Amino acid sequence: MSKIIIVGGGAAGMMASIFTAKNGHEVHIYEKNEKLGKKLFITGKGRCNITNACDMQELLDGVISNSKFLYSAFYGYTNQDVISFFESLGVKTKIERGNRIFPMSDHSSDVIRAMEREMKSVGVKVHLKSPVKKIQYANGKVTGITLTNEASISGDAIIIATGGVSYPSTGSTGDGYEFAKSAGHKVRVPIPSLVPMETKEPYITKLQGLSLKNVSLSIKDGKKLLYEAFGEMLFTHFGITGPLVLTASAYLGEKALEKELQGTIDLKPAVSAEQLDIRILREFREGSNKQFKNVIQGLLPAKLIPVIIELSQIPPEKKVNEISRVERMQFIEKLKAFPITITGLRDFNEAIITKGGVRVNKIHPGTMESKLVNGLYFIGEVLDLDAITGGFNLQIAWSTAYACAYGIETEGGAHNGCDCN
Repeated sequence: MSKIIIVGGGAAGMMASIFTAKNGHEVHIYEKNEKLGKKLFITGKGRCNITNACDMQELLDGVISNSKFLYSAFYGYTNQDVISFFESLGVKTKIERGNRIFPMSDHSSDVIRAMEREMKSVGVKVHLKSPVKKIQYANGKVTGITLTNEASISGDAIIIATGGVSYPSTGSTGDGYEFAKSAGHKVRVPIPSLVPMETKEPYITKLQGLSLKNVSLSIKDGKKLLYEAFGEMLFTHFGITGPLVLTASAYLGEKALEKELQGTIDLKPAVSAEQLDIRILREFREGSNKQFKNVIQGLLPAKLIPVIIELSQIPPEKKVNEISRVERMQFIEKLKAFPITITGLRDFNEAIITKGGVRVNKIHPGTMESKLVNGLYFIGEVLDLDAITGGFNLQIAWSTAYACAYGIETEGGAHNGCDCN
């Protein structure tokens, strides 16, 4: 029986501990926090979006960085396997919009408790309030860990499951990156992802609290379209957020930090500009003697009307029968392409996940073992793997944990798997 040390007791670490112990190893988790699953507790707004029930191609398409690397892990431990696993632990699940899978109870604590019970039943030893200072190596192989209190613990394999740097209050402070660098691994600079965006225009703050449904958001770098999607978003005191925006941040990545990007919101995506013009002309005819600001009340949310009027440059008191075609076209243009300038991303305190991390070209995709140091494994968010919202990122955690658990050989590390970039 090999002694396996897991550094980090989050989603990936807990899952890896269960299957590694089931595979006949002595397993120890070292967690810096006072409890396990601290970040898992707040995922999905505290409801824990366990995975996504889409087909395998969609699952891979939902991964933004290095999706090819995950091919083996995803097929080795699928989303259906995840659902079955939690159901077997007594966590009944349900499917919601967008194929999102949640526990029936809507409580992430039920997911954590179920995993803790299973860990206990398979003999995993948990060491809380035990931050790891460094990984020990000798002759190209791991030999153990050193805790911050200088205690030295030997081990036959070390699994790094420390997460990224998003929500640092949960203990995700980038320790795994330093462990990786000490072993010779390169780390892609981490940046916030699935995160709100900051905008330039002063009128955005006037819209604070306004939620838009069924709109289309487009973001360009010059003439190059970087992102376009349909859904929901929300204006804030600093810019924009909501499902559309969080997903956009995953696609924009570093570009959103390097330069200003031009965004437009199509407030009426279900109709063309021509169809919208016909509708507006009808509204204008029916209220020909009314003021512009009053006729457009039914077209938009009340909070948006003063801003749209200002952008269209049509005097609010102007009677609609006096509005020229050019003015009308300006108004329609703003409805179909409401302008925003993205100046950056919010920080890690507001990011759901981290983009970047340990580069995967020196990791075996079939086992998650380092190609540089025998017996050293990396799983979950510490790796340069990230995906859109909807359960995809937790699927990465579960699948890489499973691959690692069954990739560990009794005598030293495993070396199956292909060379992937």
